[in-house]
Amino acid sequence: MSQTHLFEEAAQAAETVRLQLRTNTDIMERLTERLRRHRPYAVVTCARGSSDHAATFAKYLLETRVGILTSSAAPSVSSVYSARADLRGTVMLAISQSGASPDLLATVANAKSAGAMILAMVNVESSPLAQAADYTIPLCAGREQSVAATKSYIAALAAIIHLVALWSEDEELLDALTQAPAALERAWKLDWQAAVAPLTSARDLYVVGRGLGLGIAQEAALKLKETCGLHAEALSAAELRHGPMALVNPGFPVLIFAQNDETRGGVQTLAAELAERGAQIMLAGASALKSLILPTENAHPAIQPMLIAQSFYRLVNALAIARGYDPDRPPHLRKVTETV
Repeated sequence: MSQTHLFEEAAQAAETVRLQLRTNTDIMERLTERLRRHRPYAVVTCARGSSDHAATFAKYLLETRVGILTSSAAPSVSSVYSARADLRGTVMLAISQSGASPDLLATVANAKSAGAMILAMVNVESSPLAQAADYTIPLCAGREQSVAATKSYIAALAAIIHLVALWSEDEELLDALTQAPAALERAWKLDWQAAVAPLTSARDLYVVGRGLGLGIAQEAALKLKETCGLHAEALSAAELRHGPMALVNPGFPVLIFAQNDETRGGVQTLAAELAERGAQIMLAGASALKSLILPTENAHPAIQPMLIAQSFYRLVNALAIARGYDPDRPPHLRKVTETV
């Protein structure tokens, strides 16, 4: 049963990114030339679910590579409270697979009337979100039949990297992105099967990342909830050292992601400390004693989180099946969540 829609669609991520790079080069170049010319003072992200986890990644990448303040909009401010902030001189980056959720559309409409330039990264190019945007960046993921997003999430990460590489004129990052499809193919083939057994009977789990890896940890925790019926909480490696550490008792499972940047040393140290406490550590992107090391594809630090997400999708499909779930049809969920 490995050939679920989730499995098949996640396996298409590499080709999705190839298509996206071919499709979006011209519009990305025009957009980033305008951004450099007009120099917005902030970026406001707007998204829900997996797309919001991509927005977390965008915050870290934009602030570290472009040096621009990036904050997340709370859609309820517009859709429920009908309030509006002054957004003159800002860019709203809206990320969505469907481009149809009413609360996102309300937030975008308010932001546009409040003076923001609207940039939409969206998979459905005929959607209301795409029509409302000043610039539309197609995700190019095609149809996803599984309720759980996979290739569209990877596509959102790739589009964010493309935007930042051109905006910051970072040739090294742009070159790394052109190599990402081949790296995604290799990441998809990595064997994380050893993590299935420890998680098959688990009830609770921490998923840990930091910096660029935090949005990937958030995405992994969501997928574990919706496809595996496993209560998973995403945490920054820094935040876990505060109150959440109290739950880490012997045998408590912790899935940790690390990318090869300034955060790696601290994440690796945390993994070693948790392992010494007797926690069951599954570690990707670093190494620590008494931990189950999950193989990762080495790459540019801004690309590596995307590759870890790709390897994780193969694991979560296998884990869902092992726990008796159909990863394509999570209970109580549907593909387009129309939050008001």
